[in-house]
Amino acid sequence: MDELRITRTDGVVEVVFDRPQRHNAFTRAMYAAMKDLCAELADDTSVRALVLRGAGGRAFAAGNEISDFLEQDAVAYEDWIRELLESLFALPQVTIAAVDGVCVGGGLAVATHCDLRIATPHSRFGYPIAKTLGNALAASIVYRCATVFGEPLTREMLLAARLVPAERAYAVGALTAVTEDLDGELATLLDGLRRVSGVTLRATKSQLLARARTLEASPEGDADLLREVYTGPDFREGVRAFLAKERPAFG
Repeated sequence: MDELRITRTDGVVEVVFDRPQRHNAFTRAMYAAMKDLCAELADDTSVRALVLRGAGGRAFAAGNEISDFLEQDAVAYEDWIRELLESLFALPQVTIAAVDGVCVGGGLAVATHCDLRIATPHSRFGYPIAKTLGNALAASIVYRCATVFGEPLTREMLLAARLVPAERAYAVGALTAVTEDLDGELATLLDGLRRVSGVTLRATKSQLLARARTLEASPEGDADLLREVYTGPDFREGVRAFLAKERPAFG
């Protein structure tokens, strides 16, 4: 599909989110294509790494296309997206998010479910949903963010609705590198991955996956909490304001 460009070279699969006019916001079709790709890569030992990046130089991905939430059960859609994120996280390949610009909402969820993240200095990260749509995240996505960025920055992202600059993300270990030469850094990283033991990589990823499933599992009743949020007045107001290009007036 035109909005999700996939290329394969020398043991590396690269995916480019190509909706720069919408800051590469994810559509259901893009998620479905990524889900199919993850299913294809799950048993492919010829691929050493999966690289995800956004087109245009302004965004990795700026959340999800809001119209997709309005056309179906929002909680079921969130659950379907969570399944894609889990399949991405479970891949045996090393997954790399190469971030150039804004990485928020669904974009940050995808990036935090990758193994490694590199970014340009002007990149920013966050979940500003408290001041935009008035929705909420699945608990497992919150926990994954806290694992990657630490709880203090995760609280700042969600409770203060602030975006975190690349240098702060690097300082807490959420980023492997911050560089003006994203392509060069990526090439160096991939070259190193081609030289190391694939057995070691797959075994280590399996161990880390088991740990994450224990520590980051959603609590009982999380779906009920999300349904209350998505059927409540704040989400209705957030959607209305978003479509009208206005600032929401939350209660």
